[in-house]
Amino acid sequence: MTAQNSNSKVRFALVGAGRIATNHFKSIESHAERCELVGVCDTDPQALATATALTGAKGYSQLNDLLAETSADCVILTTPSGLHATQAIAVAQSGRHVLTEKPMATRWRDGLAMVEACDLAGVKLFVVKQNRRNATLQLLKQAIDQKRFGRIYSVAVNVFWTRPQDYYDAAKWRGTWEFDGGAFMNQASHYIDLLQWLVGPVESVMAYTGTLARNIEAEDTGVAAIRWRNGAMGTLNVTMLTYPKNLEGSITILGETGTVRIGGVAVNEIQEWSFAEQLPDDDLIKTANYQTTSVYGLGHPLYYDNVIKTLRGEAEAETDGRSGLKSLELLVAMYQSARNGSRVPLPLEI
Repeated sequence: MTAQNSNSKVRFALVGAGRIATNHFKSIESHAERCELVGVCDTDPQALATATALTGAKGYSQLNDLLAETSADCVILTTPSGLHATQAIAVAQSGRHVLTEKPMATRWRDGLAMVEACDLAGVKLFVVKQNRRNATLQLLKQAIDQKRFGRIYSVAVNVFWTRPQDYYDAAKWRGTWEFDGGAFMNQASHYIDLLQWLVGPVESVMAYTGTLARNIEAEDTGVAAIRWRNGAMGTLNVTMLTYPKNLEGSITILGETGTVRIGGVAVNEIQEWSFAEQLPDDDLIKTANYQTTSVYGLGHPLYYDNVIKTLRGEAEAETDGRSGLKSLELLVAMYQSARNGSRVPLPLEI
């Protein structure tokens, strides 16, 4: 599919009108001068009715019906993660671009199949990584790219949230291996993405997972030790059992000439920012912090800005399918390590 004419609106359709879909509706609305939502699809009649009433877009109960009729240029997948691969492949084969929520898939082979299908169809594959657009993390990424840390020694990522049993009971697919995965795959997916996006390629991982309190197939708690190719070492500590509410989503980086900790409930507060050399941009940390009660962050509209520009031929995709594979690879390696009780080297395949 060719790039959009810069004078025409990019047309989106969305599949899966669950809790995260609202962020996508609002993001599309925020760019109304350049894009529009022309279709919504959900197998749940009530969810579909709510979404069509909210957006005014035409409703479909089946993906095949949407693909047969819609004028959409790009189809957004906010369905259970285990469905992303088959749906993305169907969308690609219809000649439309694909925008999928995280994680792009729950299995390594499915992620590879999605990229291959989009390549063969000549369409773009976008993977939502909206946390990368948070002002706090943009400043951290800039500091790393400027090599302000010198050599990075140690990294710690903590995700201390809570998901009560009724959260999982509200939808049968939640917490299942086939459709969702556990605390690593679902809730901590964006934080695991930060490990490779910020610090670089991972050399190997060792992990433990456990289902300590929730009645689900997958894990509600997990830890991992990570070694990067640049020699840095770090930890990932995740649980959905924090009492009584979400406590922390944080990343701490300790380097030769710098120390940074970004915390809050969702990496929304710069709590430590110390470098051997001060720069004028350091004053920006005072305005980068923001208050939020949402663990999703505020990055979806900024992410859509890049998607729209890419489809109009004005930019390159910030997070395409191959970029999405990097965090999926790390996730899968962690699960392999936990299952086999072994250190898992990366890449998974050469």
